Amino acid sequence: MDNTFILNNKIYSNNNNILFEVVEQLQNIVNNNNLGINNIINQIKNIIIILNNVINDNNKNINLIRNDINNLRQEILNNNNKYIIKTKLLKYGKYEGETKNNLMEGKGILYYSNGNRYDGDFINDLREGKGILYYNNNDRYEGDWKNNLREGKGIFYFINGDRYEGDWKNNLIDGKGIFYYNNGDRYEGEFKNGLREGKGIFYYSNGIREMGDYLQDKQNGKHISLHPNGEVKTDYY
Repeated sequence: MDNTFILNNKIYSNNNNILFEVVEQLQNIVNNNNLGINNIINQIKNIIIILNNVINDNNKNINLIRNDINNLRQEILNNNNKYIIKTKLLKYGKYEGETKNNLMEGKGILYYSNGNRYDGDFINDLREGKGILYYNNNDRYEGDWKNNLREGKGIFYFINGDRYEGDWKNNLIDGKGIFYYNNGDRYEGEFKNGLREGKGIFYYSNGIREMGDYLQDKQNGKHISLHPNGEVKTDYY
């Protein structure tokens, strides 16, 4: 069998030289790459197993060594497009999760020093995508994030039992949504800057349904109330 092959532009015909080169390649991988991907680590383990086989059997698995080194080299070349699992200490807390170019990117958990915790997606060191923010007072937001802010669709659970489901913009309730009050009341309609504003329907827990416009969280203009007994009442604000 011809054991001669080219590795790193060098020709090898002696098994000992091959082993030295493999060890050198592995050392370069460790020194020059911030490796944290499990499949790369597993490949390194496999190479070590093969090396042991070569030591015990002079010519055994030489071709496997060559193939694994080449595969590992290709994996490292593609590593810029992969996520690496790591822990980052920050001024405002600690991050555990995927990173890219040493930035928070992918899935991760951000523990804030004030007791808050975010579990979700990151892009370019910012909360972006889907995620859950657990507040230190036991409030909770689940939904969309953009540029580190609540934006898109989301649900906010208040510690007092209230709940909002709907649109968010620039970190505030904004757009169309439903606000459920802990006493059984419910408002369905439009919001702006965190307040009821625009057209909406308020469902009271006693069965009364009130329809009309809102301005800065207050009833505004003509409102029509429908009562369980069939009575229709009109009020102006």
